[in-house]
Amino acid sequence: MPTLHWLNKEESIKKTQSVPFRLLESEPELSYGDPNAQNMLICGDNLDALKALLPFYAGKVKCIYIDPPYNTQNAFEHYEDNLEHSVWLSMMYPRLELLRELLSENGSIWISIDDEEGHYLKVIMDEIFGRKNFFANIVWQSKDTPGNNSSGIAQTHNHVIVYQKTHLFNPNLLERNEKQLLNYKNPDDDLRGVWLATPLTRTEHRDRDYYPLLAPDGHEVLPPKGSSWRHPPPTMIKLQNENRIWWGKNGKAEFPMEKKFLSEVKAGVVNQSWWTYDFAGSTRNASAELKGIFDGSKVFDTPKPEKLIFRILNLATQVDDLILDSFLGSGTTAAVAHKMNRRYIGIEMGEHAITHCIPRLKKVIDGEQGGISKAVNWQGGGGFRFYRLGEPIFDESGKIHPNITFDLLAAHIWFSETGTPLLNKPDTPLIGIYKETAYYLLFNGILGDRRPQNGNVLTSRVFGSLPAYDGAKVIYGESSRFGEQRLKSDNITFKQIPYDVRAR
Repeated sequence: MPTLHWLNKEESIKKTQSVPFRLLESEPELSYGDPNAQNMLICGDNLDALKALLPFYAGKVKCIYIDPPYNTQNAFEHYEDNLEHSVWLSMMYPRLELLRELLSENGSIWISIDDEEGHYLKVIMDEIFGRKNFFANIVWQSKDTPGNNSSGIAQTHNHVIVYQKTHLFNPNLLERNEKQLLNYKNPDDDLRGVWLATPLTRTEHRDRDYYPLLAPDGHEVLPPKGSSWRHPPPTMIKLQNENRIWWGKNGKAEFPMEKKFLSEVKAGVVNQSWWTYDFAGSTRNASAELKGIFDGSKVFDTPKPEKLIFRILNLATQVDDLILDSFLGSGTTAAVAHKMNRRYIGIEMGEHAITHCIPRLKKVIDGEQGGISKAVNWQGGGGFRFYRLGEPIFDESGKIHPNITFDLLAAHIWFSETGTPLLNKPDTPLIGIYKETAYYLLFNGILGDRRPQNGNVLTSRVFGSLPAYDGAKVIYGESSRFGEQRLKSDNITFKQIPYDVRAR
């Protein structure tokens, strides 16, 4: 498969390994609404934040939407969108790698981009996600004005590049709109209800399917020259017997049609790759939505309309699915996910996480009626928790940060050993069992006493107090008093903290 090469690519590929795991520190005074809400708003560099999320959310995110800087050589107030091309690629590559790890096996990632970097993005996405997992390039008519002040050809569209994690991704169908439903009629009062007349011929000739069809008045009808029927004779006879062939009101149509009953077709329609501003909103709509929220002030240069995110989440998710946006910007993805009863994680590095995202989400929780609110009958409710990136779990000398709790280190060890998130907080040294191996952690006085003989050191008395398991055991602790023979006889692999704790 062709790959893209640029200055410093090798460093960007290795970048995710060198990014330290950091603490996520909650700030209750900046959180809002239901204190039990699982929604997260994180302020900090998104590369560090994505790495911090891995031990808890790897493989758990159903849909990722990001709107990264487009590298358009324009400097915006909240983003320096004039990165040199190779720097932009080096910025995106490690973030996309981490995003892929967070995505569920049946999940998808949607990326807004324009022509400046869109084609390069496609190539590195092929490399990271696999070319076979390319799902769609949606062309979004982002501008609802002709752009007559442009020189050359006015650019009135953007792209949304879509990749699936695996073939398990199955997008939802779109509901039929009123215009589509009007195509279904019932001129013959068929008891099966309204139906759509569809062609019985195809535009290619097949000898098998080129035969005379008997009309109601007895004359024979052949397909037009160069074409053929869509069905072989046995199928056509079956359709005739079931009154599924329409010859017109007088029974003398030149070519018959097949009746497709609304009651028998799919509940919706397959989405198309061309999204008009009527269907998905425009950038002008987005600016108006933000002005409505922020008392008429223009607070963000390149927001996306709520309707665009609404369309994406409608296709890619169900209620309670987890959504992630690591370039949260003005907070549109979080706002729409909240109104659609999806769980979400939003990451924004700038202070406008506080000055823009928090006020917007507060208004959503209070029942704000802009954007898609009326379409989804939004009445308010819910909440979010605010977090900042804290210190690395390990310092430069490899020591564990003093603020690390048992739960945090357990989640980190579990992820580094199994590559999966720790779903439940353990209340004993037994973190969990994975592929017939039990993992234990002796740390931070989990057994009630920090003294070596009573807590963090593997001794006979400590081992006897651990939850029993007959199979292989991996035990992390400060040190071990067991010799090699005893470890082998009890099927134990001992790993010393902090030296054997991998910064995966």
